[in-house]
Amino acid sequence: MEDADSMTFDGGDAGASHTIPMQAGSIKKNAFVMLKDHPCKVVDYSTSKTGKHGHAKAHIIGLDIFTGKKYEDICPTSHNMEVPVVKRFELQLIDITSDGFCSLLLDNGDTKDDLVLPKDSDGNYDDVAKNIQNHFDNGKSILVTVLAACGFEKIVAAKEMV
Repeated sequence: MEDADSMTFDGGDAGASHTIPMQAGSIKKNAFVMLKDHPCKVVDYSTSKTGKHGHAKAHIIGLDIFTGKKYEDICPTSHNMEVPVVKRFELQLIDITSDGFCSLLLDNGDTKDDLVLPKDSDGNYDDVAKNIQNHFDNGKSILVTVLAACGFEKIVAAKEMV
């Protein structure tokens, strides 16, 4: 038997999951769900009657919360689906670099410099990014809303600080 001092254990993270299980029958419109491994907001939800195999089916259509791409899935209402843990928070904008990276002020006084102005599917800055840049160029204080899920973060909205 090994001596306690010679044993080694690999470290790990806290074990927090990016998703939680939820029964497909309890998912509602405007909720979040994982469709084809993408965190999506449910835009349409319908159920079919019990078929010959004994399960009612849920037909779920959702939009990816980061790209806006449409995904859909059909799942028995009694089965579990993964629901992403989505966090929304507001941070004050400090600076925007020439390549679109934003410097944001965290609650503890540190800065977060890894978020870029949002772009559309063609790679151009979207309306939110144009609004942020316009307010910033005019010297206004801005709060940006950041959406975080499944290890990804994106600026989704902005408003002028009063």
